[in-house]
Amino acid sequence: MKLVLWLLLFVLCWPLALLALLLYPLFWLLSLPFRLVGLAVEGVFDLLRALVLLPSRLLRLGR
Repeated sequence: MKLVLWLLLFVLCWPLALLALLLYPLFWLLSLPFRLVGLAVEGVFDLLRALVLLPSRLLRLGR
């Protein structure tokens, strides 16, 4: 019975594995612009945080 279940799983899953292998590069290309936008937004927030915290850093430096 175990062998039959393993064979059934193999027969059902290898097409899904091949489909995932073929669609992964397409998904990666489609998600690339969102990653670039995320990096740009993160950079802007880091810049704003640095500007807001600049006075406290300058006061701490004077001690």
